[in-house]
Amino acid sequence: MNRCTLCPRECGVDRIDGQLGYCRTDASLPISSICCHMGEEPVLSGSQGICNVFFAHCNLQCIFCQNHQISSNQGSLNSVDMSIEEAVGQIETILKGGAHGVGFVSPSHCLTQMRAIMTALNNRGWNPTFVYNTNGYDRLQTIRSLEGVIDVYLPDMKYMDNELAHRYSGATDYVGVATKALNEMYRQKGAAIELDNDGYITSGLIIRHLVLPGHVENSIEVLRFIAEELSVDVHISLMAQYHPTAAVRGHEQLHRCLGVQEYNRVIDEFEVLGFYRGWVQDLSSSAHYLPDFDNHHPFEE
Repeated sequence: MNRCTLCPRECGVDRIDGQLGYCRTDASLPISSICCHMGEEPVLSGSQGICNVFFAHCNLQCIFCQNHQISSNQGSLNSVDMSIEEAVGQIETILKGGAHGVGFVSPSHCLTQMRAIMTALNNRGWNPTFVYNTNGYDRLQTIRSLEGVIDVYLPDMKYMDNELAHRYSGATDYVGVATKALNEMYRQKGAAIELDNDGYITSGLIIRHLVLPGHVENSIEVLRFIAEELSVDVHISLMAQYHPTAAVRGHEQLHRCLGVQEYNRVIDEFEVLGFYRGWVQDLSSSAHYLPDFDNHHPFEE
């Protein structure tokens, strides 16, 4: 990290010396929450949940982000600079409670810290399923470096429109970057997923897509890319959970939840393209995925 090029921003700052690039993160371990999360896809959380490690800040700045309390690169955040020992201790407590996996959420700018946690857990005798839960804005070289290290890739594919990606997430090159990253994940894992005897995923690729209100065509293009460039055999998590935050309540399109007809059009395309593996969220899910990182457990009241 002394000339950081971990993510596609390639800021080149010396994070070890305390310099801050786009993500405003130095070489410390900025964690906003370590918790047992029950709300992920069934093969990830099951009945015991997954231990999710939420890193602070992000290499995308989505104006609609539901995790804005911890993802913003402006102002103060709900985060603590932990030691590796403190982080691993909290993770161990959750693993002892029955969680099968450890998910790293928004890890693209904290790859070095993520790998240090993984190594420490392995050195203590733990062998959980490691999940790379990313926004999809990852360098191709980074994903290549994770082959044989990450068990499950859980990327978003947010956009097939760079102008939209620029307006909503501050990334003019999102499409090119994310499609290369997903192609590499698919090369490594293929379309099949592996499950253990309890039905928990141990290896594979699951692609998430959040349908945004007013942008059905973008969602359809995302699905077409996956079908045409990867495979209709891939597991897709089609999400309807979009809920407007205070930051976009006056926005022309993002001020509202997703409409029934909008979501049905995307589901229809999902079926027409031949996808048959994965999960489709209920439209009412927009009321159930509203974390509050002011709480000890962000997903519990």
